Amino acid sequence: MTAPTRLGLFGGTFDPVHVGHLDAAAAALRALRLDRVLFIPSHLPPHREADPRATPFHRFAMVVLATNDTAEYRACDIEVRRTGTSYTHDTLLGLHADGWHPSQLFFIIGTDAFAEIALWREFGKLVEGTNFAVVGRAGTTLTNALARTPALGHRVRPLAEAGAPSASPAVYLIDAATRDVSSSQIRQELAAGRPIAHQVPEAVERHIIRHGLYGAVDRLHGDT
Repeated sequence: MTAPTRLGLFGGTFDPVHVGHLDAAAAALRALRLDRVLFIPSHLPPHREADPRATPFHRFAMVVLATNDTAEYRACDIEVRRTGTSYTHDTLLGLHADGWHPSQLFFIIGTDAFAEIALWREFGKLVEGTNFAVVGRAGTTLTNALARTPALGHRVRPLAEAGAPSASPAVYLIDAATRDVSSSQIRQELAAGRPIAHQVPEAVERHIIRHGLYGAVDRLHGDT
């Protein structure tokens, strides 16, 4: 694969990564004609009340397993390697230092998270550092997400203009059918001893069970 010129950035806790994440990445890849998508597990997410249930090592390993079969996907450890809280603004600064221009970056985000983006650290600088690819998620429509971020309304541009020169990074709205799955739902299913087939890739399910993540081993295999 030649050097990418349009780079998708998909950050998250990925605790665990699931098919909904993969659906969102695929939708952005197609709609924006991205060359590559980096899946970036956080070391310590700033927007969660509780710490991740799995370690950064396991969450990164699951992302590797989930993305191995898609040539355009890469697991990126830029945040896992940093200690402390993972802030998107810091990650963007690192990518800019590596030579990436904001116009080349497309931060993939669900409507639920985008609706709260004004609360993110360095919001003003954040929206200058990357384009945003907002993908529909169950429970929050694209219209509602945009209504809750009125300061970004003027940045919305048609998908056909993605990558075109502009004075500032843009917001692209992607209406896609992503499966209604959540990491918290998967953890609850495992804790209750219920199967999670079709909610995560098979390799991720095997990793969860093999390492007893989220209570999977003793619940599903009867180990003590």
